[in-house]
Amino acid sequence: MSVAKPLPHDAARLHVTGQARYVDDIPTPRDSLHLAFGLSSIAAGQITSMELDAVRNAPGVVAVLTAKDLPAENDVSPAPTFHEELLSSGEVFYLGQPIFLVVATSHLAARRAARLGEVRYSETRPILTIDEALAADWRFEEGPRIYGKGDPDAAIAGAAHVVEGSMEIGGQEHFYLEGQAALALPQEGGDMVIHASSQHPTEIQHKVAEALGIPMHGVRVEVRRMGGGFGGKESQGNHLAVACAVAARATGRPCKMRYDRDDDMVITGKRHDFRISYRAGVDAEGRIAGIAFEHFCRCGWSLDLSLPVADRAMLHADNAYLLENVRITSHRLRTNTQSATAYRGFGGPQGMLGIERVMDHVAHVVGRDPLEVRRANFYAEAPSSAAGGGPSAPRSPQASPPEDISGQAKAAVPQTTPYHMEVTDFILGGMVERLAADAKYAARRQAVAAWNAENPVVKKGIGFNPVKFGISFTLTHLNQAGALVHVYTDGSIHLNHGGTEMGQGLFQKVAQVAASRFGVGLDHVKITATDTGKVPNTSATAASSGSDLNGMAVQAACDTIRDRLAGFVAERFQADPATVRFEGGAVHVGTEAIPFETVVLEAYQARISLSATGFYKTPDISWDRIRGTGRPFFYFAYGAAITEVAVDTLTGEYCILRTDILHDAGASLNPALDIGQIEGGYVQGAGWLTTEELVWNDKGRLMTHAPSTYKIPACSDRPAIFNVALWDAPNRADTIYRSKAVGEPPFMLGISAFLALSDAVAACGPGYPALDAPATPERVLAAIERVRA
Repeated sequence: MSVAKPLPHDAARLHVTGQARYVDDIPTPRDSLHLAFGLSSIAAGQITSMELDAVRNAPGVVAVLTAKDLPAENDVSPAPTFHEELLSSGEVFYLGQPIFLVVATSHLAARRAARLGEVRYSETRPILTIDEALAADWRFEEGPRIYGKGDPDAAIAGAAHVVEGSMEIGGQEHFYLEGQAALALPQEGGDMVIHASSQHPTEIQHKVAEALGIPMHGVRVEVRRMGGGFGGKESQGNHLAVACAVAARATGRPCKMRYDRDDDMVITGKRHDFRISYRAGVDAEGRIAGIAFEHFCRCGWSLDLSLPVADRAMLHADNAYLLENVRITSHRLRTNTQSATAYRGFGGPQGMLGIERVMDHVAHVVGRDPLEVRRANFYAEAPSSAAGGGPSAPRSPQASPPEDISGQAKAAVPQTTPYHMEVTDFILGGMVERLAADAKYAARRQAVAAWNAENPVVKKGIGFNPVKFGISFTLTHLNQAGALVHVYTDGSIHLNHGGTEMGQGLFQKVAQVAASRFGVGLDHVKITATDTGKVPNTSATAASSGSDLNGMAVQAACDTIRDRLAGFVAERFQADPATVRFEGGAVHVGTEAIPFETVVLEAYQARISLSATGFYKTPDISWDRIRGTGRPFFYFAYGAAITEVAVDTLTGEYCILRTDILHDAGASLNPALDIGQIEGGYVQGAGWLTTEELVWNDKGRLMTHAPSTYKIPACSDRPAIFNVALWDAPNRADTIYRSKAVGEPPFMLGISAFLALSDAVAACGPGYPALDAPATPERVLAAIERVRA
């Protein structure tokens, strides 16, 4: 069986040899044109005049388009209730907003010409910060959204201790290795083919069709792979694809666009930055009796995906902790900055960091080990989980996944989240017990304390955090997927599905599913580029649901063909179709083993269809985002991390010494790929909370717009000792081969690095560090001075 094997990424060899083809590598026709945007130089105001003659007369320029030149809709927003202009029709909302479009014979000619435009404005004072947005009451919803249960105010009032504070949480640049790019190829009859670096081909199809004023069937979008996405290519690629399509329609020639890194960082959205205030009442052991959160989410100038991002931050404000009396208030604030957008975790990391700050603060106040304070607040353990995961039972490649392994065992008293969803699969108690033992947490904590007592300059810290992350799109209708499978007469298998490959290994995992369903080797299976002409109406590859959704859709399609073949063979041998097995490259019936390709050829000659579509929709989910009640998630993925750091108290500089991770991937489809995702997610999460700082000046200009000013983690920033293990226990939910999503949950394991820094700073004095994120060396040094005061 091909699933559960630690196989390499399907394009690994192509990646390392430079043969993997991205949008910018696609050979273009000889007469292709190249595009660049002319960008606003102010953050807020009205355009009073545009002088573009110098642009039109620049070398290589073929055309210059403004909003009035667009043939139909001037809208690239992913939100149906908000109009986000491709090119400004008059009002400017952020510095770097596209104003006009240059079409030229080369990429360099287009970029040079775009700088020659003379645009005059009537400038107004921009709203840039959370405080300014609050003062102006500039929001995306009339008032704050509130979720909760119980009576937090009364519980806090009656508690032994009250802990309160506030923290700033910065945004994050996606910094995908391949920048935003698109290529439009005009076809006969006004149709358009788009090659895009996008996580959401159907949305590209939809927005291009709107912009051209044609039905969606006139647009075909193809995505072979992306060089990274992280959410930054869920909606931000709309601008390039629409621009290319409009220019191709206007000129009748192929049009291509890619952002240079500076333009990419200036134009596109980032992770939402937050301010989270909290007030909690706790007992002497650190157990939370009541808690109130207030989230202030800075959304940027357009709606984009801000509402579901802010919602998900609220949905993860509990993380792994049972909060009986809780209120979460969320403000969605509008500012004259880049439109914040989807980013790995989609608001979950911000909400989770809020409760982890509370746990850290509580442990400091009551004087207990932070790990023990967290365990005291955990949800109740699901039965049969404390002993830990073990190898999952072997599953026949052609059999349906087994029925519910544990009967969805529930705690004696139903335990619910702040949004009233019952938690029945909690396994972190057993996971943390194993991780703490394997990482020798208790002994190392004592060693850190001993080190700090003897060393006045370099202080060490150790941090722990758990992760409980909900898996599903919170917009329920997005939880669906389709697939198309062909089996050819030589036994080879052609596979297509709605998910997109951005380096995470989705194609390999889904190919493993197909190979397992037919009982053949992976060399039989070819996955082709994601294509809206093959699988329609796809959801974005996001919400960590790529393997869950597309794996199940592919399984359904494969099983349809396999059942036809089983019926054909059973009839010939007068056997029960249920006894026919597909394994080892053969079809087994009784004592006979017939090569798979022989059965396929004979079935074709018997006029049996060897092609099928598959469809899957996630069951048992419903969500009312206005009331804040329902079951938005099919299941939870879990993880835990322990990180140790060292801090130079004279400069605030630091390094990560060691990290130990135990992560729950269910019955992993591919342990090698999953461990890679965990390692990468951790490093990216730690980068968000340490070195990655976005800075705007008082005019709204992004000052950290290049690698020279924006510091992502390098190889040398990895932990010197990096131990990652999988909690190998099958998912209780009926997912593809009982696996679990692994794209986003590991990102939040990086919180442990932030907590370790806080722990090291706390060793410098009696005060609580109250670090903000990112905890840059400057902020760490300032916190050291505060705790000593």
